[in-house]
Order: sequence, then C-alpha cells, then structure tokens
Amino acid sequence: MNDADVSRQIQQMVRFIRQEAEEKANEIAVSAEEEFNIEKLQLVEAEKKKIRQEYERKERQVEIRKKIEYSMQLNASRIKVLQAQDDVISSMKEAASKELLSVSHHHDWTLTHHDHVYRNLLKDLIVQCLLRLKEPSVLLRCRKDDLQLVEHVLDSAAQEYADKANVDPPEIIVDNQVYLPPGPSHHNAHDMYCSGGVVLASCDGKIVCENTLDARLDVVFRKKLPEIRKQLFGQVVA
Repeated sequence: MNDADVSRQIQQMVRFIRQEAEEKANEIAVSAEEEFNIEKLQLVEAEKKKIRQEYERKERQVEIRKKIEYSMQLNASRIKVLQAQDDVISSMKEAASKELLSVSHHHDWTLTHHDHVYRNLLKDLIVQCLLRLKEPSVLLRCRKDDLQLVEHVLDSAAQEYADKANVDPPEIIVDNQVYLPPGPSHHNAHDMYCSGGVVLASCDGKIVCENTLDARLDVVFRKKLPEIRKQLFGQVVA
C-alpha cells in the first residue's frame, strides 16, 4: 500500500468519524431541545395553574366580601324597619297611657256618671287582687285622689270576694301614710306616676298584687303585641 492509499484510507476514516460525530451531536441537540421544550411547557403550565388558582382565590374573596356586605346592608335595613315599628308601637302605648287618665279622672266635690264608672272599676280591681292573694287581712294602697272612691267600695268589694271565695270578708287596711304616685303631668314628665287603680299586699309584704291601670296596660300590651304587630305591619320581619 503506497502513501496515496494510506492517505485516502485515513481521509475516509476521518469522514466516517466526523459523520458519526455530527449525527451524534444532532441527536443530542434534538434530544436536548425536546427535553427543553417539555420542561418549558411544564413550567408554563405550572405558572398558568398558579395564576388560575390565585385568580380563583381572589374571585372567591370578592364573592365572600359581596355576600358579607349584602348581609350587613340587609341586617341594617331590618334593624331600621324594626326600630320604626317599635317607635310606632311605643307611640301607641303612650297614647293609650294618656287615655288611662281620662278613665281615672274624677271631680273632687260631686260624683258624675264617669266617676261612678271608675269607682266600680276600682271595686273590680280590688276584688281581683283579693282573689289572687287569698289572705284574711291585706294592705291596700291607692292614689291620694282616689282615696274617697276606694273607701266607698271597700265593704262591697270585701263582700263580693267573700261570696266568690266562700270565705269570711277579709280585713282591708288602707295605707294612709304611703300613697301611689299621682297621674303624669307635663311639669314632671320624668317622675314616677300612676294613672289609677290599686296595689294590694299581704300584711307581711311577701305577696303583692299590682292592679294599677298602668300595670294592666303593660300586661295587655305584652299579650297583644304579636297581634298588634300583625295588624299594623302584616308579616313580621324575620
């Protein structure tokens, strides 16, 4: 083999090696690019997922805030409605309290038909108290203005109670030292007042029956409040 053949063979070997190197390099480049693209796609998808999750989280927060704000506004509206209803009912009760004064108002020197009506009412209130107390001896308090009317009906009230309870007439002691407050006035609007009626108690003071007109009004108002609300406002606000 001469030098030319040796040189030609060496060149063929170099070309073969170079071709194999180029092919291997191409394979490595293609593989690396594929891996890069896959990893890039995974990173992009992961970031997209994070962005979507963050968006959904913020969207939920916005919805929650909207619901909270709506609930607060709804509650505020309900409170305003209930307050307005309470104001109307309070005005009604105040008007009814003023009407009680017309029931118990009477003249000092002469008894009118109106006075006879209130006197009979006092007797009924005393009888009711006696039936509740069921005591042989009781202490009675009234307004100073009503003292004469109360004393006038004591005996008949005691007898009526005795007939109903089938007992002896009880002893009714009128307290001439401590009276119930007078009726309300514009001059002393914040003072204690009593629109009429009586308070009876056992002699030891352990049992008390308050049967004033104001107490009766409170009882009626509490019992009738649901009906009053329904008549005035219809469906009660939940």
